[in-house]
Amino acid sequence: MTKTAVLFAGQGAQYLGMARDLYENHAIVRETFKEAGEILGYDLRELIDHDEEKLHQTRYTQPAILTTSIGIYRCLEEHGFRPDMAAGLSLGEYAALVAAGSLSFASALALVAKRGAFMEEAAPAGSGKMVAVLNADVEMIEKICLQASHKGVVTPANYNTPSQIVIGGEVGAVDEAVEILSQAGVKRMIPLKVSGPFHTALLKEASRRLGETLKEVEFAAFQMPVVGNTEADIIDIAQVKSLLERQVMEPVRFYESIARMKALGATSFVEIGPGKVLSGFLKKIDKSLSVYHVEDEKTLADFLGK
Repeated sequence: MTKTAVLFAGQGAQYLGMARDLYENHAIVRETFKEAGEILGYDLRELIDHDEEKLHQTRYTQPAILTTSIGIYRCLEEHGFRPDMAAGLSLGEYAALVAAGSLSFASALALVAKRGAFMEEAAPAGSGKMVAVLNADVEMIEKICLQASHKGVVTPANYNTPSQIVIGGEVGAVDEAVEILSQAGVKRMIPLKVSGPFHTALLKEASRRLGETLKEVEFAAFQMPVVGNTEADIIDIAQVKSLLERQVMEPVRFYESIARMKALGATSFVEIGPGKVLSGFLKKIDKSLSVYHVEDEKTLADFLGK
């Protein structure tokens, strides 16, 4: 029997006006944004539609993407969609926990608003750097990061696909790693426009503060498996808080997570939220998978039609 997995978008996928047409056409999406406004104390829809500067600030980006993703997911649920398992890229993991019934939307939103603020404060814009390294051996990248770490923090931060690893850390150390990788014959390295060196040790303070906040949060039993970024395995409710705390400063193991979901029987994947970054990764990981994405009225109609 074929199984369907949902994947929720991570930070960086946001864009001005995302899901505006769904908001206009579906009451459930409007209700989700109304609920978000009551929790956050500001009009999130207004911000997404008109304030590009704020939309790209981590403390606002994270609630904006979570709310958009859950609005879309609820819309799919209204049409009878029921996935078999879920995962998300970094921030997207919180939407996956909501979809699995383990975390209420209200709790998740309050949590990611704090998470975004903690991450922004721990690593202010310009304090670090992230670079995507393409078509290079994973073990070599890890060794070179270790070699360059005499200049400061530099480690793999995102294992997106076997041929795309993002490294991150302090500017001098990342530059040193890029130089050594270049000498080793790596031809394609792309500096990323990111708010901070996420998923590296520079986020240790954010991780600690999030851990304190998580002590107050209630998680319920999972209604479907969620595969977590940090260990690329099914999240156990007893470990969920420690995994979310670690996730901020440890690498995202995306392609290993997809392998785990395939082992659980997933052959069809639906990316939910702005953009189609994860769909692009999936096509590079395994061309045999059925991949869909839902982010607006057209992609919703296309998916429901299939």
